[in-house]
Amino acid sequence: MTAVLTVENLSTFFKTEKGIARAVENVSFSVEEGEMLGLIGESGCGKTTVAQSILRLIEFPGKVVAGSVHLNGRDLLKASDSELDSLRWKDLSVIPQNAMNALNPVYTIGDQIMEAILLHERVSKREALARTKTLLELVGIDGDRWKSYPHEFSGGMKQRVAIAMSLACSPKLVISDESTTGLDVLTQAQVIALIKNLQRKMDLSVILISHDLPMVTAICDKIAIMYAGKIVELASTEDILNDTRHPYSKALLQATPDLSDPDREVISIPGSVPNLVNIPQCCRFHTRCAFAFDRCRKETPEFREVKNGHFSACFLEEEENG
Repeated sequence: MTAVLTVENLSTFFKTEKGIARAVENVSFSVEEGEMLGLIGESGCGKTTVAQSILRLIEFPGKVVAGSVHLNGRDLLKASDSELDSLRWKDLSVIPQNAMNALNPVYTIGDQIMEAILLHERVSKREALARTKTLLELVGIDGDRWKSYPHEFSGGMKQRVAIAMSLACSPKLVISDESTTGLDVLTQAQVIALIKNLQRKMDLSVILISHDLPMVTAICDKIAIMYAGKIVELASTEDILNDTRHPYSKALLQATPDLSDPDREVISIPGSVPNLVNIPQCCRFHTRCAFAFDRCRKETPEFREVKNGHFSACFLEEEENG
């Protein structure tokens, strides 16, 4: 398969009064054509910062200090503002975390979707309206409701509108940044099922950012697990579930209830994500890891391939394999 997106050694830092916060450091991954990648981790691990870095939305006091982000061979970090404007929506789009804030309350939903189409494609207003109705129907909304305003929709319906808007110009890659946060459990399931269905139907490449591990493992092809600004494990969903290599990944799985095995004990992870300001150069998970040994407190483990397509950053893997 061909990679639609390739991220290499991406680092994004923020200046603070107490020092430099290394929010994202040396992050690398790729997303293939028609693939859904889950980006998972606790709050504060850097997932949204990765998405904002890819989209070139990092503002002062933040800065992308290193790395490259190639979308279909073009480095987004080196693209001009005009090149970015032409790429956004058409090649790369985002489903926002909160559709309530993403939608303008004084414009109809149809006008907002049509605006994206008319700005980026050479079509008439009639053609844009026809596509808008089709998009609404694609996400389960009556096309004739294009004249409705955001306040006339429930939270779940607003999120469907946001999804329709993200698909307005048939992008190759869609980033869903915790797009079900704030919705009730039933609506979350419906929205996630919709995203997966559209991904298959339209052969989309998707980055699904979430802290919901069961949901991610249910629908994603590949999973990248982030901890304290770094990816600590990257593998197929099958390997994450059945051949987990990093202690943090194992701890996340153990901390997640399993509905198929209600008697299994759920074990919480002690402690919290470390402060990323002036963090020492060592394993960032060692203070919460039951398997940590002296080397973990002194050195930074290399993010390396432990088997075909499976990457991990842990000294334990090296010790076990000699």
